[in-house]
Amino acid sequence: MGAGDRVVNAVRVLPEERSAELATPELAFGAARAALLAAAGGDATTFPVVVGHAHERANRFTVKSASTPEVAGVKVGTYWPGNADVPRHNSTILLLDGGTGRLAAVVEAGAANALRTAAADAVAVDALSREDSRTLAIFGAGHQALHECVAVARVRRLERIAVVARGGGEEFVSALRARGLPAELDTPESACASDVVVTATTARAPLFDARWLRPGAHVSSMGSDARGKQELPPELLATATLFCDLPEQSREIGEFQHAPADARVTALGHVLSGAAPGRRSPEEITAFDSSGLAVQDLHLALALLAADRGSG
Repeated sequence: MGAGDRVVNAVRVLPEERSAELATPELAFGAARAALLAAAGGDATTFPVVVGHAHERANRFTVKSASTPEVAGVKVGTYWPGNADVPRHNSTILLLDGGTGRLAAVVEAGAANALRTAAADAVAVDALSREDSRTLAIFGAGHQALHECVAVARVRRLERIAVVARGGGEEFVSALRARGLPAELDTPESACASDVVVTATTARAPLFDARWLRPGAHVSSMGSDARGKQELPPELLATATLFCDLPEQSREIGEFQHAPADARVTALGHVLSGAAPGRRSPEEITAFDSSGLAVQDLHLALALLAADRGSG
């Protein structure tokens, strides 16, 4: 946080209930876009991701950290699959005072984190997909997949959402329709004829055949954030134009760990700033990988704190 906004004697705490109340798709979109620009522009430093587990190895956590001229801090993301009465996923962001290094704020952001992830997808779809895209395929039927559909629908006027799910597909379709989104169950091959294809799973093997995609499609991989995870076919990564949140992280733990070593990977922030081209033709297939950046979490926390202060 800036020198003019230091917290010396008190730590601001934004509990989950309050951050969930403040978080909106608009707030998340703005924070995600600003973070992607900062990551590509050199204003942000991102540090290696730490992956750990509790005594019960199924209970996992990641620690992501970053610094910018405005703020430094960490995000601790947890996944406790056995949770029944509380969400399995949670997120806590710690911000440090830029002048003293002391703890300045704690932001619980479980619900907001899902919006933040989906917002990065929406920024990518807005920047890279054809403007006349009207159909979306979503692989996955979990909590995050729902947010992805809602976020994409904000930047493209969707006429059809093809849902590919191993289980819970009918309930997921009903949840989308309850939000006014035109969803229906589909097969993987048929769904891949959509203008935009989004994967939001924990897969460790490709979810579809690259030959099923139509010319001009845009693909977003939102689930690969650790070594060994994989959602997209290698053939696609060898032929599509590749974009991501941060190339070095995507190569290490994101979807592009499976891309050819000589494949060119462009940071989406460079496209947003105009430093690099995005889509070059209506027939080009573009692919975006989101492995999730700590700088996104820092920008999200700052936006939530500002919203809380502004509503006070």
